[in-house]
Amino acid sequence: MTGNLLKNVTNELSTVNYSVLVEVKEGGYQATVWGLQDCQVFAATREEALNNLHELVNIRLKNVEIVTQEIEAPKSEHPWMKFAGMYQDNPLFNDVLSNIEDYRRELDAEIGAEDEI
Repeated sequence: MTGNLLKNVTNELSTVNYSVLVEVKEGGYQATVWGLQDCQVFAATREEALNNLHELVNIRLKNVEIVTQEIEAPKSEHPWMKFAGMYQDNPLFNDVLSNIEDYRRELDAEIGAEDEI
C-alpha cells in the first residue's frame, strides 16, 4: 500500500511517498514504513497506527534533508567478449561448425528413432 500521508506538511518540506506495511497483531495493528524498521508503531486500531506512524515519520524528517545523487557505474566489458570472434580468421572454423551441425542431426535422428519404437 502506498500512502501519501504528508499532505499537511508546510512548504519547507517536499512531499514524500512511502509504502507502509500494516499487520494485524494480537491486540491491535502494527504499521511499519517499508524498508525503515525503526519507523514502526503499534496501536489498537488501523487508523490510529497509520496516524501515529505519520507523526513519527514527520518528526524523523523534520531536521533531515533528502538528497538524490546520481552515481555513474564503471563500464566493464562482458566476460565473454574476449572470446567473441576469436576463430573468425581460422580456416578450419567452418569445418568445425559443419561437424557440430552433422552431429546434432545424428543425435536428433537417434532420438526420433527411439521415439518411434
